[in-house]
Amino acid sequence: MAPHFHTPAERPLSDAVRSFWELERNNTGAIKESIVPKGVVEIIFNFLPGTTIHGRLYDRTYAMPKCFIQGYHTNIIELTLPDDLFLFGVVLHVGATEHILRVPSGEFARQCIDLTLVDTSFSTLWHQLAEKRTFSARVAHFSDWLTRRLPCPSPREQALNALLTLKSGIPLSVPAISEWLCCSPRHLSRILRERTGMNSEQTLLYLKYLNAVDHMHRSDLSLTRIAYACGFSDQSHFIKVFKSLTTLTPAAYRSRKSDLAGHLFEVVR
Repeated sequence: MAPHFHTPAERPLSDAVRSFWELERNNTGAIKESIVPKGVVEIIFNFLPGTTIHGRLYDRTYAMPKCFIQGYHTNIIELTLPDDLFLFGVVLHVGATEHILRVPSGEFARQCIDLTLVDTSFSTLWHQLAEKRTFSARVAHFSDWLTRRLPCPSPREQALNALLTLKSGIPLSVPAISEWLCCSPRHLSRILRERTGMNSEQTLLYLKYLNAVDHMHRSDLSLTRIAYACGFSDQSHFIKVFKSLTTLTPAAYRSRKSDLAGHLFEVVR
């Protein structure tokens, strides 16, 4: 079954949630999935907890909990998906995480953490969402649950949302962003580390990489033109950064990419 997606259009929800998604599969056969870093903070509910999804991340193996949060990753995630699957996900703007959990999103970087151990209310929420009969009902319930916990975002928080979703139009340089946010370069690095788990220079390289992945899915531009369009100094620099995050060259990623940006699939025979 094809995944469902919903992008909130109205504030204040759109200031907290980038998208909702749901994926259900039945008797499709086992699939290996590789997920390259996507620059998202994401809450995922697994509604078939008796069906184990095994993953490998940063040379560690794990079993997907029934509800977990993951922050910015800097390496590829390898998953083995079972025949049956029922997942519901919420992609958050980085500032929303601190409002919901009282923990900055950077604390979840490079991790997949069982949310029911962080906040026991997520166990109740899991049951409430599992009882809903449709994707739209789950979206409505989570939206209501979320909006009751969120304050209005500050102008700086909105600006950071735009920056980290590549919608700001600001040049990806420390001086340009510091001036735009009216803060010192040192303060900017502190802000970005709290949200992404990376310092300023690391975050800006990461955003250039994300922009390149987006270009590869939206255009037929050559990889050389993509490298320069995304602010890399040359093709060699582009390849080095891309490979450090994905273990793949840009050409290898482009040859294997699926319709879903950041996801690579292989049917297990």
